[in-house]
Order: sequence, then structure tokens, then C-alpha cells
Amino acid sequence: QIQLVESGGGLVQTGGSLRLSCAASGSTSSINVMSWYRQAPGNEREWVAGITTSGITNVADSVKGRFTISRDNAKNTVYLQMNSLEPVDTAVYYCKTIIRSQPYWGQGTQVTVSS
Repeated sequence: QIQLVESGGGLVQTGGSLRLSCAASGSTSSINVMSWYRQAPGNEREWVAGITTSGITNVADSVKGRFTISRDNAKNTVYLQMNSLEPVDTAVYYCKTIIRSQPYWGQGTQVTVSS
């Protein structure tokens, strides 16, 4: 079993920055890829970024150059640094991992960007 807990969301003005954290607990040795997703009201959940245990990253085109994903394997924590935030980035941000084909999601953290 894996538990994922996100934190770091909040209200920020356009152009501001936030850093989200996702702390994993439980059978963390089984974790490889950790990802961030987001879901805005009325929209489907969309993938934002992912990172492997070895640090290989990938970021969605919509946030490339503004968002950076990183992880601290010793702390079992993945981060999402979000810069130059825009109102379109307003969403609930979720952390996800998959272990033996079983997806695990965090509860989400709200990010609101005001114009």
C-alpha cells in the first residue's frame, strides 16, 4: 500500500510561483515513476509532469519552461515548482504513482491563480 499526501497549494496572483510537494509513505521501495496531474472545474484530469527514480523527467507542453518536477528519494517526496503562473493553471493538483498496475492518487491540493 502507498499513501500520497500533497501540500503547497494556495492562492497566488498571475506571474507568481508555488511549490507543491507530494510525500509518499508505505511501500515506497516499489515506487518508480511519480507524476503530477491537474483537474480544472469542468475539465478532465490531465497529466502535467512525471519523473523516474533516476531523475528522468518529462513535462507537458502546456507548462514547459514554467513548471519543473523534481524528487528527493531519501524523503520519498516529489515536488512541482510552478513559476509564471497563469489563471489557466487554476486546478486541483494530484500526485500519482502506479505499482504493479495499481494506480495510487493523493487527495489533491488546490491551486488558484488570480488575474
